[in-house]
Amino acid sequence: TDMNYYPVARYHFDLSGTAFGAMAKDGRNEELRHAGIIDMQFKRVPCQYPGLSVTFHVEKGSNPNYLAILVEYGNGDGDVAQVDLMDGDEATGAWAPMRQSWGSIWRMDTRRPLRGPFSLRVTNGSGRSLVADQVIPADWKPEAVYSSDVQFDG
Repeated sequence: TDMNYYPVARYHFDLSGTAFGAMAKDGRNEELRHAGIIDMQFKRVPCQYPGLSVTFHVEKGSNPNYLAILVEYGNGDGDVAQVDLMDGDEATGAWAPMRQSWGSIWRMDTRRPLRGPFSLRVTNGSGRSLVADQVIPADWKPEAVYSSDVQFDG
């Protein structure tokens, strides 16, 4: 889901035509693909990722002044309510809040170039937080995936 700031609906699913058509009954995928905006009912369900830890994907376009992180594989309610970052240049140990771009992608725009390693604190929709200490190394790269050693309890 994605927060929708326009008056269509509070939440919406923005799916490709292929994904949208895949939800149709047999033989009716083209009809659904071209339906336009439709009302849907949905509910969130808790997720479990046995054997996986919370993982961070550094998004394409990230650089020392713009860092975008996709948070993946968090057990539990599935909502990421907040992500905070501590970079390697932060001698005080202060956490800086990231801003939600959309979905589970969080970003930080800064005039001061960020330096790794990066620690990330993730807070879920239930208010529980975990810290992935120095999970993204100093020599990080865009489009790289970094696995932590932490996970929310189911």
